[in-house]
Amino acid sequence: MEQNSPGGNGGEFTEKLEAVVIGSGFGGAISCCRLAQKWGTGVLLLERGKRYPMGAFPRSPHQMADNFWSDPSDKVRRPRHMRGKGLRGMYDIRNYSRMDAVVCAGLGGGSLIYANVFLEPPDEVFAANWPAGVDREFLQPYYDVARTVLGARPIPPWENDKRRHVSRTGLFRDFAREQGRESRLADICVFFGNDYNYKDPHAAPAAIGLQEKNRYGATQTSCTYCGECDVGCNTHSKNTVDLNYLHVAEHVHGARIQTESLVEKIVPLNELGGEDAAADGRFGYRVHYRHLDQGAAWVDTQRVVVSAGTLGTNELLLRCRDVHGSLPRISRQLGRRFSGNGDFVSFAAVGERIADPNYGPVITQYTDFNLLKAHDPERAFILEDASYPVFLAWFIEGMQPMLSPLGVARKIWRAIKWLWRRIRQMLFGGKWSGQVADLFHEMLRGDLSYRSSVLLCMGLDKGDGVLSLKDGHLDIQWPQATSMPLYRAIVDCGRKFKSFVGAAFFTPLPTWKWPLRNNITVHPLGGCAMAHDAEHGVVSAGSDRGQVFGYQGLYVADGSLMPGALGANPAATISAVSEWIAEGITGTVPSGDLGAHVPRQG
Repeated sequence: MEQNSPGGNGGEFTEKLEAVVIGSGFGGAISCCRLAQKWGTGVLLLERGKRYPMGAFPRSPHQMADNFWSDPSDKVRRPRHMRGKGLRGMYDIRNYSRMDAVVCAGLGGGSLIYANVFLEPPDEVFAANWPAGVDREFLQPYYDVARTVLGARPIPPWENDKRRHVSRTGLFRDFAREQGRESRLADICVFFGNDYNYKDPHAAPAAIGLQEKNRYGATQTSCTYCGECDVGCNTHSKNTVDLNYLHVAEHVHGARIQTESLVEKIVPLNELGGEDAAADGRFGYRVHYRHLDQGAAWVDTQRVVVSAGTLGTNELLLRCRDVHGSLPRISRQLGRRFSGNGDFVSFAAVGERIADPNYGPVITQYTDFNLLKAHDPERAFILEDASYPVFLAWFIEGMQPMLSPLGVARKIWRAIKWLWRRIRQMLFGGKWSGQVADLFHEMLRGDLSYRSSVLLCMGLDKGDGVLSLKDGHLDIQWPQATSMPLYRAIVDCGRKFKSFVGAAFFTPLPTWKWPLRNNITVHPLGGCAMAHDAEHGVVSAGSDRGQVFGYQGLYVADGSLMPGALGANPAATISAVSEWIAEGITGTVPSGDLGAHVPRQG
């Protein structure tokens, strides 16, 4: 297939493609891989962010300051230092009334910054919100395939390898027991070696830091326990989708992947190949996009899979329907049933028990609070432990004098006690030599981070938010009050955790404090809910699964399909649903080998 430069006459591609996939998160990566398995080079994926090879994720303060996404052409409300700048980093932070959101730009989408957890929601979630016939039992084969590809397993045992011991795992387990609840090791999508991830469930993990080719041919490193999962894994120890689904799509099946390309409009074609907003998609589509360096371009395709994430997919389809008028048939349900998945983050600082939150994968366990058992839809959530990178711990320790005057007083008191001990040693025959270093150790030893815990919660919010366009750009109306019983239960749990660990103080994120009272979600869901008709949703849950009502060959496959909160981490369910939709498009039953048949290279 001949390829022209972006922005040239006729767009970048001179022939009509079989499929264009928009976005590269879990839904986009799965769609790209499965469609390329059937149509090879006839599949194109367009991703607004850039690639992140091993070692490419920012770490220095200067680099991290620019590690945000901010397109100067949009008017989305973002933190002040990002406004009006053309930043192309990972983090896309959106500020709305009562709800802020953090999503990701980059090849691999949200998998680049998610916390690795693969957790299926309970049957009650499907019974309450989902279209009849699509439930956990129905989706189980697709969960199983995605679990295999993403290598989801608990952290390795540490009885015979103390380097693998994660202190906070035991701390959260003990808290669960104290509350009469059960802490379980979470299945996490982290690479601990080929045998441990994919073969014998009793196999030993590879040595920490050992590099090898995974079963799909991409190079990964056995987890180094650095706690940097959420800021991009520089050792490629996370099983992000660019190391499995996308790697096979591109390097085995021949899919074309074009990064730094932002899709702006989708228009149906008529039988003559011209743009026609009255057409229903049976003759294909023209996808208009903007390459961030080379300008405007377009491509013709027989089918389109929109997988730009909940915010990106809703914004694109709302613009096509209400601004460009190119997709006027889309259901009026578009943008409704938005959920933040009950996301809530809290901190219990300077406890009496060791937390050591800078070591290990970001999440290792979860504790059920009326979500998976004894289901309470008003107050159902799960509590998960969390780590954060050591470089952030140094920052926090440096900020301790400003964050806590009590911390300064404690250090002074330590110094006084040290001096008194040394005086007694001198008076009663003790030795002074070599003790100066001990003084610095006592004064500089950081407990604010080492004895502090991060509490991650998610649960069943009411999923009654609305996504709409305001001045041509996405806006969220979030009726927070209806979900307050959930948030109060989460805060109450945090206070109990504070007492359990003897923490000096407990606080949710500052945005939760009055007068802001904003939630923050890293798992936005909904807006393109699956249903059996256009009166109740946007996308079909029937035989033409994943297809937008009113259009042929126009599909959605990402978190926007969820008809409400999942309560659990959503990556597993988004992946399972996307596998199901891809099977419907291609007619090929999915398997864990991705059709790659790549020989293992240890």
